[in-house]
Amino acid sequence: MPAADSTPPATFAEMRAVLARLPEADEAARTKVRLRQADLTKPPGSLGRLEEITEWLAAWQGTSQPRCRRPRVCVFAGSHGVAARGVSAYPTEVNAQMVQNFIAGGAAINQITAFIDGDLRVHEMDLDHPVGDFTRGPAMDEARCARAMAYGMMAAEPGIDVLCLGEMGIGNTTAAAALCLALLGGQAEDWVGPGTGVAGDALKRKVETVRLGLERHRAVLGSPLEVLAALGGEELAAICGAILAARMGRIPVLLDGYACTAAASVLYALQPHALDHCLVAHRSAEPAHAALCARLGQKPLLDLGMRLGEASGAALAVSLLKAACACLEGMASFGKAGVSGPI
Repeated sequence: MPAADSTPPATFAEMRAVLARLPEADEAARTKVRLRQADLTKPPGSLGRLEEITEWLAAWQGTSQPRCRRPRVCVFAGSHGVAARGVSAYPTEVNAQMVQNFIAGGAAINQITAFIDGDLRVHEMDLDHPVGDFTRGPAMDEARCARAMAYGMMAAEPGIDVLCLGEMGIGNTTAAAALCLALLGGQAEDWVGPGTGVAGDALKRKVETVRLGLERHRAVLGSPLEVLAALGGEELAAICGAILAARMGRIPVLLDGYACTAAASVLYALQPHALDHCLVAHRSAEPAHAALCARLGQKPLLDLGMRLGEASGAALAVSLLKAACACLEGMASFGKAGVSGPI
């Protein structure tokens, strides 16, 4: 539901109403691509996940000729009050500094987006006013969380072939771990990792911070949007909004690493099919990401030991989508090439 088409939802009730009317995949388009794949000059299934990618793109773009010529990369930057508890290796000033670095073209995501011929958009989420420390109270109230989700919806503009989502925010792997613990259970240690590189006492503080957050907000467990408000951040809420709007606009989505996938897990908890139009682009080196992907039924496209965030893995995976589309479009059929098919 791109913002240009209608007024974005402004409450959790309206967000839930959007989830209740998500469009389904175009199975006719998926079938046409599958049949074409079977007639190309290769053994059946020999292109592996490249074949799956073209079928997925076809199903969500609603066409038997999937494309990846107009990728959009969106980075949402947020600020977390919980960072003051010493859970990150970097100070919160890095948030605004990195936004300026994105604007100046000096970050990794700038180089990768240029490499894939993509369109990079950086969205600053009120960095001067961090969300609250969730060990002391909710990170956001419903109004602020819903506004952030609605803002994220503007990322899904018509004409985009694929939407790559990522984030930047000191302290947000702590928020991501808290979301995973609240939504998926287990122990704080299961979901907390080094993030920007913390170890020793700082890592222990991070685990204890997540544990304290869950204790304080037990009353909202079982209500995913309320969990997002209590423990998340504006950039994570914006990612949820972007995913929803992309679904309504039939735009396939590539999710980046741990924090981005943790944000998406809020929608999965509300509606398990809410992420059918999404693929996790890469397995982050953040230890809990593999377990999170498994819980969501996702198999990441890449595993390169990356843990940068800022949509870097999502943008890099676009190269796989481009290759998959090129093979589907350019390869000859057995009949056209004069090559004997399987016996």
